[in-house]
Formats: sequence, C-alpha cells, structure tokens
Amino acid sequence: MPQALECSEGCWAWMVLLASVVTQGLTLGFPTCIGIFFAELQREFQASNSETSWFPSILTAMLHAGGPLCSILVGRFGCRATVMLGGVLASLGMVAGSFCCTLGQLYLTAGFITGLGMCFSFQSSITVLGLYFTRWRVLANALASAGVSLGIMLWPLLSRRLLEDLGWRGSFLIFGGVLLHCCVCGAILRPVPARVTPETRDGLPPPSRRPARGCPAACGRAIQRHLAFDVLWHNVGYRVYTLGVAWMIMGFPLPHVFLVPYAIWHGVDEHRAALLISIIGFSNIFLRPMAGLVAGRRDFASHRKYLFSLAALLNGLTNLACAASADFRVLVAYCLVYSVSMSGIGALLFQVLMDIVPMDRFSSALGLFTILESISILISPPLAGLLLDTTSNFSYVFYMSSFFLISAALFMGGSFWALGKMERQGPQAEVQGAVTEAAPEQGLTTEDTDGPKKRLRVEIVYVTSV
Repeated sequence: MPQALECSEGCWAWMVLLASVVTQGLTLGFPTCIGIFFAELQREFQASNSETSWFPSILTAMLHAGGPLCSILVGRFGCRATVMLGGVLASLGMVAGSFCCTLGQLYLTAGFITGLGMCFSFQSSITVLGLYFTRWRVLANALASAGVSLGIMLWPLLSRRLLEDLGWRGSFLIFGGVLLHCCVCGAILRPVPARVTPETRDGLPPPSRRPARGCPAACGRAIQRHLAFDVLWHNVGYRVYTLGVAWMIMGFPLPHVFLVPYAIWHGVDEHRAALLISIIGFSNIFLRPMAGLVAGRRDFASHRKYLFSLAALLNGLTNLACAASADFRVLVAYCLVYSVSMSGIGALLFQVLMDIVPMDRFSSALGLFTILESISILISPPLAGLLLDTTSNFSYVFYMSSFFLISAALFMGGSFWALGKMERQGPQAEVQGAVTEAAPEQGLTTEDTDGPKKRLRVEIVYVTSV
C-alpha cells in the first residue's frame, strides 16, 4: 500500500496536531457532560442513583480499558483507520442510545459501544503525535491536551441547551452526529512512512508478520506485549504507582459526575450549575498546557512523582471545601482551585509512568495501567451512587472522593520517599564498604581500585531498576 511521504514536523504535522486537539475534545471531554443528564435519566427510567451512575462509569471505563485493543488495531491498520472506526462506533452508540427503553440498553449502546469508539479515536490521535513530532513532541502533547479542556468547557453548555430544546433522546441523537467529526479528523492523519516510525528511528526491526506456531504461545506473547505483568511483579516503583493511581481514581472522577446534581440539589439554578463544569474546562485551557510544559522539563524529572502526589493531595482537600458549602460563589472558587490540581494530575499522570518504567516496556506497562485504572473508574460512580441512596446527602460523595484522593497521595508520596531513601543508602553503604576494605592496603593497584567501582556500578543499576 503506498504511503504519503510526510516529513516529521513538517507543515502537515501541525494539521495533524489540530486534528488531535479536536479529537481529544470530542472524546475525553465528553464524559463531563453526563452529569447534565443525570436527573433526567433518573426520572425517565425510575432508577436509583447507583443504577444511573453505571452509565457514566461504563462509558468512562471503556474510554480507558480499550487501550490494548486499540494498540493492536493501530499496529494492524494504522492510526487513520482506527480513529475513523472509533468515530463510527461512538456515533452509532449514541444514536442507538437515543432509542433505548431500559437502562441496560443504555449501558450497552451509549456506554459500552460509545466508550470503546472514543477510546479508539483518542488513543490513536495521541499515538500519531509521536510519529509526526520528535523535537517538539512535549509541546505538541501539551497543546493537544488543550482539546480536552475545550471539550470540558463546551460539552456541558451544548448539553444544557439541547436538553431544554430536544430532551435527552434528541440530545443523544445530535451527539451521534457531532461524534462523526472524529472520522473527519481521522482522515487528516496521513500514514507516516516506515522511515520515520519509532521502530525504524530507533534501529529496531519491524515486528514479524508470520503466524505464530502455537495458539498458547501467541496468546502468551500478546499478553506480555500489551499487559506488563512481569513489570508489575519486578518493578516496585511501577507497582506502587499503579496501585496508588488505581486507588486515587476511585475518588477522582466523582466531581465530574455529581457536581451538577449536587449544586441543583442545593438550589443552584440549572444553567449556573452547568456553568461550573465549563469553568473547570475554561481554566484548564490555560493551566493544562502550562503544566505539561513544566512537567516536561528535565529539571523536574526526579521530582515529578512527588509533584503528582501533591496534586492528588490538593485535589482531595478541595473536595472537602466543596462538601462544606454549596453556595454558588464557593463552588466557583472550588472549580478554579480544582482546575489547578486537575491540570497537574493530567499533565503528570503519564510523565511519571515514563520515569518509572523503561521506554522499551512503556507500551505494555501503559496497557496494564489503563486496564486497572478503568476497573476503578467502573466501580467508583456506582459506589458513590449507592452511598447517596443510603444517606440522601451529596456531601458524603465528596467526602468519599477526598478520602480516596488524600489516602492515595499519602501512600504514593510516602512510598516514593522510602524507595528514594533506599536508593540513596545503597550506594553509600557500598562506598563505605569499599573504603573499609581498602584502608589496610597502603598501595592499591589499578585492578584493586577498579574492583569497588565495578561493584558500585552494578549496585546502582540494580537499585534504580527497582
């Protein structure tokens, strides 16, 4: 198949960046508008808070859990076809969801199918940036993340207007047409020739296309390639970070789902309540790229994991302030502070993972990371809905969110500090042992001098690999 001869970081690369911005706004920004329809869906299907919460949780979970399948499709068909396939699936799911008669049907259509399609579109649009950008890759990722903020700002405003004029069914039907624009963005992603792909750039041979001799062996290789269980077992830093983020995600998405119902329940006008999510999105337009550029600096490489823990801690503390008062001015201030911590979490989430895991295993480590993250996303909103059904008090939802965020931040910060202390003590103990052995010897030969250095070098490699 002929491929377009596009140069890395050429003129068309910036068109690809624009397509990635729009795609991320259409996909990653979409789940924040579901809270607008929460009360309407609850009345339509006569469902409890817990039952209604399954819809946004399935949608968001599939948005992350489809990562390994998306990487397989990208490797087989390329980014352009995968983005366009995702746009078609997302559109079909929303259109079918507008005709649903039960919540179970809504889970399958607008939840599962739409979420999987959005996953294909957004993850492929991120992957293609690594093929088109080398020198300006950090800047490109930071600018592309602004699309998420645009989506968070615009989707709630559009949803509120459509809900008033067309109801939730008409709104979902319109959403199906809007999500088809992912196909337009996918068409812009011209295939990149093999000479600028990461495998060729790094001098690695392309993957073999010969069929595997045995099905079990092929399955084992596929699991090892896309789900890094061996890294989870041997890399302590990756294990701490994965478990900490999975625990943190139990509380992180709750304000996106319950902030609007919480404000309306306390008497805030529906238009002003929808404006709260848009305030978060508008703030992130400026904060998220700035946080991405700061996180990409080499000066912060050794401190990123602590900054991430600090951002999670700040996010949890702001949720406590939201639970204390539902006055509109307090909620606006909460949204502004929440945006700061949210942008820090979004900018550092994958940067910290890159610091912990070797880049040759990053793809498979990311696959397992997103799978565990999606499990937490799937459980969190229904668990909060069950708590709300039991207590009939929205404040407990924000207390729950704060508990998971603060405890995860303390766990990750404390664990990374302990691991860093072990890394510092290891080389020091080795050096002290070498000095003690060399003290009785007044005249060391060159071979004697090199011995401790060699042992010290082996020890450093061992500690940092953990």
